[in-house]
Amino acid sequence: VKWKVVYVQTDRYARTMTVSDNIPDDVYDDGCSNDSGKVLIPDSDDGFSFRKLWAYTGPGLLLCIAYMDPGNIEADLQSGVKANYKILWVLLGSTILGLVMQRLSLRLGVVTGQHLAEMCYLQYPPLPRLFLWIMMEVAIIGSDMQEVIGTAIALYLLSNRLIPLWLGVVITIVDSFMFLLLDKYGLRKVEIFFLSLVGVMVVTFGYEFLVAMPDGGELAKGLVYPWCDECDSSVSLQAIGIIGSTIMPHNLYLHSGLVKSRAVDRSKVKKVQEANNYFFWECFVGLTMSLIINTIIVAVFAHGLYQKTNVDVVNICLGSEIPYSNVFPNNTEVVELNIYKSGIFLGCQYGLLAMYVWGVGVLAAGEGTTMTGCYAGQLAMEGFLHLRWSRWKRVLFTRSFAIVPTFFIAYFSTIGDLNGLNDLLNAVMSIQIPFATLPLVAFTSNPRLMGQFVNGMTSKIVTSLVSAVVIAINVYFVSSSWLVVAMQDYRLLAFLILYSLLYFAMCTYLVLHMMANMSTSDSVFSRLLLHNATWKNKNI
Repeated sequence: VKWKVVYVQTDRYARTMTVSDNIPDDVYDDGCSNDSGKVLIPDSDDGFSFRKLWAYTGPGLLLCIAYMDPGNIEADLQSGVKANYKILWVLLGSTILGLVMQRLSLRLGVVTGQHLAEMCYLQYPPLPRLFLWIMMEVAIIGSDMQEVIGTAIALYLLSNRLIPLWLGVVITIVDSFMFLLLDKYGLRKVEIFFLSLVGVMVVTFGYEFLVAMPDGGELAKGLVYPWCDECDSSVSLQAIGIIGSTIMPHNLYLHSGLVKSRAVDRSKVKKVQEANNYFFWECFVGLTMSLIINTIIVAVFAHGLYQKTNVDVVNICLGSEIPYSNVFPNNTEVVELNIYKSGIFLGCQYGLLAMYVWGVGVLAAGEGTTMTGCYAGQLAMEGFLHLRWSRWKRVLFTRSFAIVPTFFIAYFSTIGDLNGLNDLLNAVMSIQIPFATLPLVAFTSNPRLMGQFVNGMTSKIVTSLVSAVVIAINVYFVSSSWLVVAMQDYRLLAFLILYSLLYFAMCTYLVLHMMANMSTSDSVFSRLLLHNATWKNKNI
C-alpha cells in the first residue's frame, strides 16, 4: 500500500494529512491493518453499517476501562457507604460531562490529525506547555499509583493474604511488561484483549449486584434527584472525589490520540463526518457500560453498609469462613471501607464466591488501566516534548514514580493507609482537569483549526461552563480540605500558597487563550495571545 502526504489549506491554516493512494475499495477490511499500522475502514454504502462500527470500535473500549479503574471503584464504594444512593446523580452527571469532553477530544484528533498534546506543542509558548506537560505527568503517575494499589490489594485478597501488599506492588512491574508483549501482535489484538477485560468486569460486578439485589427505586431516585439531603462536608468531598475519578484529564489526551489509529481520509469532509459519528457512538456505548458498572458498585455497598457500624459487620461475619479478624474492629463506630474490606464484607454477607468474584473484578480493572496509562504517557511525552521513547522505557519511567512511594507505604504501613492515598490521588487528578479541558475547548473552538467542524455556540457555552464549574470545585476543595491541614505546617502552607498562585495564573492564561481562539476577528487581543500559534506563520 502506498501513501502520500498532501496539504489541505483552510484559511491561514495548513495541515498535513496522510491519505491512501490508489487503494481499491475491496482492499478495505474491518479488523485488518495497513502497512502504517492503521485499522482500515470498509468502504460501504451510505447509512449506518455494523461493519464500519466494528472497524471504528476500539478507542471507546480503552476509555471504558479508564473510567473503571481502581480509583473509580474506591470512590464508588465510599460513596455508597457514606451517602447511600444520594449522590448517584453526581456520578451520572460526571459521566455525561465526560462524554461531552471526550466528544471534543475525538473530533480534535479526527479533524486535525493531531492529538491534544501535539496541538498544545504547536499552539502554546514553551513555558505554558512545559507546565501542562508536568501537570499531565502528575495525573498519569497518580492514576498509575491507583492501578498499582488496586492490583496489589486484589492479589492480597485472592491469595488469602499469602501475597503481601509490598510483593503485589512489585508484581505490577512484571505484568506491565507482559502487556507490552501483547502490543507486539497488533492493535486489534490489544483492543480485543481490552474487550475481554470489560466482559470480566461486567460479569463479576454484575454478579455482586444480583446477589445483593439493591433497592431499585432508591437507585433510580439517586440518579435523577440532584440534591443530597442531610449531607455533611465529608459527603461533599466524596462528590468531588467522584468527579476527579470519573473525568480524568489524561483521558482527554489519550482519546485524541487513539482515534488516529483508524485510516480516515481527512481530505473528504464526508469521511471526516462519518468518523466523528462512529467514534462518538462507540464512545457513548463504552461510557454507558462504565456508568452501569460504577452505579452497580455504589448500589451494592449502599444497600449493604450504609450507616452500618463495625460491630454490625462483625456480627455478619460470625460463623463464616472469611478471615475477618483484625479487619473490622469490634466497636460501634461507623464502618470505614476500602477495596480489601469490601471483599471481606461481600464474602461474609453473600458467601466465599462473592469475595473471590470481587477480587477478580478489581484485578481486571487494575490490569486494564495499566495499558491506558502507558498509552497516555507516551502521547504526552511525544506531543509536549517531541521526545520519542519506546514503550518499555515509558512504562518503566511512569511505573517507577508510581511504585516507589506506593511500595514504601505498603511495606511500612497498613492497607488503610493505601485507602487514604487513593482518596488523595482522586483529589489530585480532579485538580488537573482544567489543564486538559481548557486547551481542548480552545482548539476545538478555533475555526482556523477545525473548519466546519468547529464548536457551535451551544457547545462553547456548555464546555466553558464545565471548565468553570471544575475550577470552582477545586477552589472549594483546596479551601475546605488542604488549607486546614496546611495550617498545621508553615512549610506545607507556603507550598500550597505558591502552587495556588501558579495554578490560578495558569488557569487565567488558558482561559484568555481559549477566548482568543473562540474569536473570529484578528483583534489585538487575539494577536497578543496567539502570536506564536503555528497557523499564523507556517504549515503544520
